[in-house]
Amino acid sequence: MHILFIVNDAPYGTERMFNALRMAGTLVRAESNRVTVFLMGDAVSGAKAGQKTPDGYYNIERMLRRVITGKGAVLLCGTCLDARGINDAEMLAGSRRSTLEELCEATTVADKVLVF
Repeated sequence: MHILFIVNDAPYGTERMFNALRMAGTLVRAESNRVTVFLMGDAVSGAKAGQKTPDGYYNIERMLRRVITGKGAVLLCGTCLDARGINDAEMLAGSRRSTLEELCEATTVADKVLVF
């Protein structure tokens, strides 16, 4: 099953991205699932490499890395990256710049689309 997660909220401040990535990280473990996470709006800052969070606090970068190492895809809205001044060199390895067209394509082929 192909599951697409679209995340819009900032990585910290609400728990929407945290909950989306908990679910994506669990679903990607099943070999029968294909997981794509598309970050847009303030969510793109969650894919910035080198995040340091206090001990005992969740770390979005690590959660995204679990999706990537589980063979999931992490796509970042290019327009949203540009608007926030985030360049490709600052992004988490394994994530990649994407487009609205690619999001539309992923939406049409997904069996389920979850929006956070």
